[in-house]
Amino acid sequence: MYRDDDGTAEILDRGRFPEARTPWDEPDLRAEALEWVTGRLADHGLRECGRREVRLRPWSVLVRFSVSGGPGDRPVWFKAVPPAAAFEASLTAALADWVPDHVLAPLAVDAERGWCLLPDGGPLLRRVLDEGAGTLADWEDALRSYAEMQRALVPYAEKVAGLGVPSARPDELPGLFDTLVAENGALTGEERAALGALRHRLVEWCEELASAGVAASLDHADLHDGQLFRPAPGRFTFFDWGDALVGHPFSSLLVPVRSAEDRFGPAALPRLRDAYLEPWTGDGVTAGELTGGRSCRGARSDGPAAWARSAA
Repeated sequence: MYRDDDGTAEILDRGRFPEARTPWDEPDLRAEALEWVTGRLADHGLRECGRREVRLRPWSVLVRFSVSGGPGDRPVWFKAVPPAAAFEASLTAALADWVPDHVLAPLAVDAERGWCLLPDGGPLLRRVLDEGAGTLADWEDALRSYAEMQRALVPYAEKVAGLGVPSARPDELPGLFDTLVAENGALTGEERAALGALRHRLVEWCEELASAGVAASLDHADLHDGQLFRPAPGRFTFFDWGDALVGHPFSSLLVPVRSAEDRFGPAALPRLRDAYLEPWTGDGVTAGELTGGRSCRGARSDGPAAWARSAA
């Protein structure tokens, strides 16, 4: 712990990156951010009190402020991201308008600087599970809620992309794959050749996804149990959109099922699959088609949709 220039006690967490420099390490930038936070708190009748908790990573600055003046004096959180992820501030504000029941409504955003001031969302799902107050059913409910949010966001896909969120739709993935392979200097010639030999499978998988009858939407891309709040049974709030992209929504499933599998084992996967896919059925799309069965859309049985079937 140390004291900042204004005398406020700060607890610093640099994680595995003790040498990384962030804007918070620059006195002028830190002072600028603190002035902005103080002003935005005042807009809501709040003021800082007590110590700050500062989490510094190469990809973000996250500061927990203790405040007084609000209901229950719950803490608020300031987040700053680098220019490549500056869209997160605008996206956070837009989601609060489009799907308010699923996300945090920011207290303030500065889209140009990539700053967000957010209310506390309650306990993380990870904490609930660690304390034994949650079960696999919480993950099922969370994935069902997340899929409902994604489906509600389908009409906003172009607006999401317009905020600067990267696009990685099925028809774009082969080109992105080619760029990554060509520009990755860490690959050996042998690894590059091996990836090139697999390219045709990627193309086939992308064609299968494109034919599944599910439109592009928002993909959180890092939805583990530390990236969603569970304030009450059956209620979930999604946050931390710095890795988000516009793509096939089913791509979102990889991270959460791995997170849940680590805790509950592989037998949990069919339940998680069914919970996530449930909101996507209807409108001519059946559960059998979405789990990889051959359908009138010609879905292959050996492509990515077969993941769910193999899990069962």
